[in-house]
Amino acid sequence: MKRLVILFVLLVLCHANAQEVFFLGGAIQSDDDSSYTVQYEYNEGLGENVFASLSYINEGHFPDHHRDGCAAQIWLRSNILDRRLSLAAGIGPYGYFDTTKPAGASDTYTDEHGAGTIASLAATWYTEGRLMFRLRANGIWADDMDTVSVLLGVGFQLEARAECGPIVKATEQGPRLTDNEVTLLYGLTIVNSFDSESSPAVSIEYRRGLWKYLEWTMAWLGEGENEMIDRSGIVSQFWLARSFLEDSIKLGFGGGAYYASDKYSVDGSEDRMEEKGLSGIISFTGVYRLNESLGIRVTLNRVLTNYDRDTDILLGGIGYLF
Repeated sequence: MKRLVILFVLLVLCHANAQEVFFLGGAIQSDDDSSYTVQYEYNEGLGENVFASLSYINEGHFPDHHRDGCAAQIWLRSNILDRRLSLAAGIGPYGYFDTTKPAGASDTYTDEHGAGTIASLAATWYTEGRLMFRLRANGIWADDMDTVSVLLGVGFQLEARAECGPIVKATEQGPRLTDNEVTLLYGLTIVNSFDSESSPAVSIEYRRGLWKYLEWTMAWLGEGENEMIDRSGIVSQFWLARSFLEDSIKLGFGGGAYYASDKYSVDGSEDRMEEKGLSGIISFTGVYRLNESLGIRVTLNRVLTNYDRDTDILLGGIGYLF
């Protein structure tokens, strides 16, 4: 649970008022091996020369490490060439989730959770419209593995701007985004093992707006049954959320607790152990509102266990707002 708190703090540090979104991909190098890396990034202006970011980073597949994580960074930047080019340097904490093999093991794995440090350099080119292009370099230092990566990607500004370049500060949001919402979701569960066992997942979620940036959800989640898990239970999360494009799109970041019952396999055996108790969960969500009553929602969940059965759960569905 301490590690869950660390990860939720990462979300709070960045706030949810993202004005720019980026998708980047590139190459990554550890001490001995190389792989691919992808990154989703949200930026929030804190002034002409300062901004904050929240990122999800997948560090690819090394022989003994399948690691990804969340990063929150504070940046200093210089905007030049009539604010078309922004040069920036940032640093912050990195909370990671690593599927790794113990030393000398060939057919077992562990799901490690921990915290490290990320430092980055970025160059961003702003076009006349809302499109942006970014070149970024990351250095990540953590207990189990250090990496260096270079990524190139494209971004989009979610708010209108008065002049070319980064948005200095987000606009104010209304008192509350959501009154009540009930959503039925269906998708896929993937176990964080080296074989990535999968199964169909389903959830029904109730969402309530508490304040202009804060929401709460209670949900039943069924992760399905596969070779490694047979798990379902109750999820409660608090969310930081922000709307864009005249409230037609809303993005949110959540963290909370998951009380579940799981009948799981040990080392591929047909015999199953039963586990009941609390796990951590962090999530990213987005909703597109079709009208005042209906919305299409997509959510990515990461379940954090203490018995090496972490999962990624991708869900999509229709919500009714009232």
